[in-house]
Amino acid sequence: MNLKIRNETKDDIDAIEKITTEAFLTAPYSDHTEQHIVRALRNSDVLSISLVAEYQGEVVGHVAVSPITISDGAKGWFGLGPISVSPTIQKSGVGSQLMESAVETLKKSGASGCVLLGNPAYYCRFGFKPESSLVYPGAPPEYFQAILFSGLLPNGKVAYHQAFNAKA
Repeated sequence: MNLKIRNETKDDIDAIEKITTEAFLTAPYSDHTEQHIVRALRNSDVLSISLVAEYQGEVVGHVAVSPITISDGAKGWFGLGPISVSPTIQKSGVGSQLMESAVETLKKSGASGCVLLGNPAYYCRFGFKPESSLVYPGAPPEYFQAILFSGLLPNGKVAYHQAFNAKA
C-alpha cells in the first residue's frame, strides 16, 4: 500500500473525526469519545503532532500526539493517541506507518520521551514498554507504556491534558 504520511490540514478535520469515530465504534476497551478528544486537543491548541495517512487522495488514518505532565516535573514528554485507521483497511500496515512517523517526528523535535495506553503486544515493536517508574492512575500497568528518547526516565504520575475528558 503506497501511503503518504503528512501533517493534517484544515481540510482533513472532518475525515479525521469520521475515521476516529469508525475506528473505535466497536472497540470493547473504548468509551467511544476518541473523536471528541482529538477535537478538544485541536481546539485547545495542544495537538503537538497530528499526522494523517493518505491513500489514493483519501485520508485513511490519523495519529494525535499531545503534551503530558509528570508529577516529578519532567519536561519534554508527550502522549501518543488516539491513533485511528479506517476499519476497511485495518491490519494493512497503516497504523504501523503512522506510529513510525509519529515516533520519528517526536525524536527529531527533541522530545524527551512518549507514553501511550495500549496493547503491549502491538506497541513493543515501536520501542514502547511498561516502565514501573511512570504511573497512569487507573490503567493496568502493563498497558501503560513509555519510550525514552533522551535524558533519564522520569519517576511519577502521568496526567494527560484535560481534553482527554471530552465527552462531546
